[in-house]
Amino acid sequence: MVPEEQSIAIDVRDAVKRYDDFTALKKLSLSIMDNEFFTLLGPSGCGKTTLLRMIAGFENVTEGEIFLFGEEIKNLPPYQRPVNTVFQNYALFPHMTVLDNVAFGLEMRGSSKSEARKGAGEMLELVQLTQFANRKPSQLSGGQQQRVALARALAPRPKVLLLDEPLSALDLKLRKAMQLELKHLQRETGITFIFVTHDQEEALTMSDRIAVMSDGELQQLGAAKDIYERPRNMFVADFIGETNLLEVSVDKIANGRAVCHLGGGHELTCNSVEGIGVGSKVHMSVRPERLFISATPVENESLKGRVKENIFIGTDISTLINLVDGPEFIVRTSNSDRGNKRIFEPGNEVFVNMEMGAARLLID
Repeated sequence: MVPEEQSIAIDVRDAVKRYDDFTALKKLSLSIMDNEFFTLLGPSGCGKTTLLRMIAGFENVTEGEIFLFGEEIKNLPPYQRPVNTVFQNYALFPHMTVLDNVAFGLEMRGSSKSEARKGAGEMLELVQLTQFANRKPSQLSGGQQQRVALARALAPRPKVLLLDEPLSALDLKLRKAMQLELKHLQRETGITFIFVTHDQEEALTMSDRIAVMSDGELQQLGAAKDIYERPRNMFVADFIGETNLLEVSVDKIANGRAVCHLGGGHELTCNSVEGIGVGSKVHMSVRPERLFISATPVENESLKGRVKENIFIGTDISTLINLVDGPEFIVRTSNSDRGNKRIFEPGNEVFVNMEMGAARLLID
């Protein structure tokens, strides 16, 4: 949770964005706190970049309001907003040195040449590129160019930095390194970062809080762990990480617990959810890493099945199991000898067991 004493950097109130007969944002409201790494996460076309561009001033607000530190800004032109944006395309000036690229924005804002170069030098030191100050962008790697773009955006000390999928062009290893570097930069500068991505792992790695979006609407807002462990609905459960989505019917509710039927005589018990009653047919989410396999039942709700396939994915092994007359489960096991974890072979009869609290009913 965000501490109450933090001030609100961006306050979006019932924001709507329409393009002719298409509505990209549908009465979306959310608050982003000062000094927060906040991520807008969702699939392509969900409205996350539209919202970012509305905050930047590149798109007009059709309805609703946007406040920046308490000031209504929807009618304020982009150049008057204390925000900067880093795009997928770094847009560095190829004929300028790295230092001049970073200093350019400061000079445009009225700094003298010497002041601008001094400020640019400080930013290059922050992103660990001082030794490349006199090189041209074409002489740098993709990751180094990304850091130059960040230094240029941070140099004017904006109150808010907007990042529109800035790591999408990088290879996987460099992308992961830059995720940690971005988080470090945000902490070092104390500037509010608003990051747009469709990559769930990237969002979970970097964010203080995440807003999951779909079809122009906010699906869930919260800390990364809360969204992963306690998805609100089927979309969030399916979009964030890997999960087993099971169709179930609720047979009994007592003392805050719901007994659910999976088919084939299989039952699971989980916490009940407000709005779901006895007889409801809903979905249940169970993360694969919260399951384990045994040769014999280890508890009352062990589910009997047969191994269909093992899939080696490096750090883990995913095992597909068909329950007897029931659904298919994916169980993820760490690729490690610690704990004497046994890997069962295709065709083996097994039992699927669940950690306490692993199953969660969803509001579809």
